[in-house]
Amino acid sequence: MTDDLSADPTAGLPPAMAEIVEDFQALPDRERLQLLLEFSQGLRPLPPRFEGQPEKMERVDECQSPVFITVEVDDAQAVHLHVSAPPEAPTTRGFAGVLQEGLEGLPAAVVLDLPADVCHRLGLEQAVSPLRMRGMTGMLARVKRQVRVATAA
Repeated sequence: MTDDLSADPTAGLPPAMAEIVEDFQALPDRERLQLLLEFSQGLRPLPPRFEGQPEKMERVDECQSPVFITVEVDDAQAVHLHVSAPPEAPTTRGFAGVLQEGLEGLPAAVVLDLPADVCHRLGLEQAVSPLRMRGMTGMLARVKRQVRVATAA
């Protein structure tokens, strides 16, 4: 995190993601992990068209657990993120829940402009391994790539 971000980790974030970052930053390290686990419980189930069909989604290879994502951009250019992550991987599900809640319904252009370090702004480096942080960064990178593809047509 740069000096500017330590002063305001919400700088440049859309309101929903900024609120999530504020919630994490307001807690001590141990409680941040608990909040992440709460996000894991809020991860929405897949729509029926993706349920049991991982081949219709993109695997996030950076995640240690089998995580699959897909992004839909509707006619109004709003982004909708769908994630499949196993229940026995609550940290991974928590990261996915953060992204799902923080990005849901945002305009595609806003998602594409999201800072690449948004995952680190949660302040979880002391609570989770660098590999897990890499997984969340990988999820965000795939979301942005899929948004780019969906809006290029």
